[in-house]
Amino acid sequence: MVARIHRAFVERVEPFRVVGVAHTGAQAIEAVDELRPDLVLLDLYLPDLFGLDVIPRLRAAGHDCDIMVISAAREAETVRGAVRRGVVDYLLKPFDLEELRSRLQRYAAKRGRLLTTVVRGQADIDRVLAGAFAPAPAHTLPKGMSVETAGLVERALREADGTLSATECAALTGVSRVSARRYLEYFHSTGSAEVSLRYGAAGRPERRYGWRA
Repeated sequence: MVARIHRAFVERVEPFRVVGVAHTGAQAIEAVDELRPDLVLLDLYLPDLFGLDVIPRLRAAGHDCDIMVISAAREAETVRGAVRRGVVDYLLKPFDLEELRSRLQRYAAKRGRLLTTVVRGQADIDRVLAGAFAPAPAHTLPKGMSVETAGLVERALREADGTLSATECAALTGVSRVSARRYLEYFHSTGSAEVSLRYGAAGRPERRYGWRA
């Protein structure tokens, strides 16, 4: 059931296309060998293997696909192990479509920059190593967004006692809820803000935003 939900999520995010689904570590290794995907979304609690043990087996078989961990595992050693194995991202369950969409779009943009980099000297290599997977510069705003409003939202996040919802941010800054949500998602996409989900009695979980120190 979870695999079906995740597949439906990914298929709604351009330009991604699901080429296969595996339910065990062994199936994942076989599927990668057959389908040669660019990106693998890897759970860690698999019936036959711990997910992180799948990664070295893929590398030993010569596969250089990127790995994004999607798991409820939040132990520090597990996260460090994932980083040591070179994962491109680590998304904690539970999450909603917008959270996954943001991660996938950020990955696609970074992968595109990495693939199109032309190395002419040491400076280009340094940018690849240090900047290929770094957030976009804070002063680069998408079309239609203003520096002034971004500053208001950033200040609201920095001064908040905890996290803010889009509705709370809108009330604090005087902008519409839709605009507040857009700026909050922008800060999340650049890595400046983090998102958590608050579950209520019914309906979709509320997305809450906090400024990263």
